[in-house]
Amino acid sequence: MAVTSAGILLYRIDDAGVLEVWIVHPGGPYWTGKDEAAWSIPKGVYGEDEDPFAVALREFEEECGMPAPSVDYEMLGRFKQPSGKIVTVYAAETAAELAFLGSNTFDLEWPPRSEKVQSFPEVDDARWFPLAVADVKLVKGQRPILARLGERVHAAGRASAGTSSSGTEDAGT
Repeated sequence: MAVTSAGILLYRIDDAGVLEVWIVHPGGPYWTGKDEAAWSIPKGVYGEDEDPFAVALREFEEECGMPAPSVDYEMLGRFKQPSGKIVTVYAAETAAELAFLGSNTFDLEWPPRSEKVQSFPEVDDARWFPLAVADVKLVKGQRPILARLGERVHAAGRASAGTSSSGTEDAGT
């Protein structure tokens, strides 16, 4: 059975009609100094007995340091990643002012084989990006998520710029 995770993709439309999304940068030594194809939607793994939406909300709070806004969420889809993992994504528009406050931490032997365990933040940054910028920053396997969001928002006539260039192929839903 494939590993499953669930996440929240918040979006807003700025005064110029540009679609923006809230994404996170992973913490830890592997991601230090990496920007392009390094960001992610806030998400986490869940088991068969867990509610994916509840997990998505929990992971958002753990990774961003604040509860997800109380707005109406819609399942955007299930997206198969190159690793085989299936990511269930819930999207919502929000007018909430968000500011990254910090995340939970994890322990890792670093440097490798040093027998020295260090604590690192799971996420070291989170912010709003126009969809076109997020399309470059997001890990490649998650870019179809942005394409799907862009399609929905643009089909509803809600945004005029900042579109995704990932294409519109089915992402395993």
